[in-house]
Amino acid sequence: MDMPILRGHPLLGRIDPPLWDWALEESDLLTVDKGGVVYGPGRFRRCLGVVLRGRIEVRRESILMATLSAGDVFGAAALFSDGADYPTTLTALSPCQTLLLPQECVRRLLRECPSFAEDYAAYLSGRIQFLSQRLEAVSAPSAEGKLARYLLSSGEAELTLSATQLGRRLGVGRATLYRAFEALEGAGAIARAGKTIRILQPEALRNVLNETRKEALP
Repeated sequence: MDMPILRGHPLLGRIDPPLWDWALEESDLLTVDKGGVVYGPGRFRRCLGVVLRGRIEVRRESILMATLSAGDVFGAAALFSDGADYPTTLTALSPCQTLLLPQECVRRLLRECPSFAEDYAAYLSGRIQFLSQRLEAVSAPSAEGKLARYLLSSGEAELTLSATQLGRRLGVGRATLYRAFEALEGAGAIARAGKTIRILQPEALRNVLNETRKEALP
């Protein structure tokens, strides 16, 4: 299998060629039609997955956790776990194909390829940080707080996404989201133009977030 998209991949790109050739022979290709479940509670394999083409939505109950595209990795949550269920549901937003590296394959890569072990540790650290930020974003006590936390955690001065996408990520409805937009714009924290959100004053966002935390205290 020749997979150009994986050359230079941040997790797989430094594996020694002979070991990588062996890993590909041990791996499987999974093709899923649009709307199909890639992984889900009670429907998963103890493999490390890599998206080769297509887009995949990751949800935990009603909360949109992420949207995966070519090159993104999934499956680490179950790879070395004894749990009977997978914690999220991965649904294909378009016809997609993924590469599945079995648990024993990953074990050998960790043992025999130090560069892969380093990159895997870096990947897991990044996932922990991302999930912590997502948890903080969705657990803020108000829509304004959720929006402020999300914008701050992005680390960007400007974001472009639709209100529908953002509402799903925060777990709020469109009307509630627009009221949050108005509150943050009124505070001088952000400016909006269509799908683009510019962060004008990060400190104002932090102030909004701190106020919502105070309101949540008993």
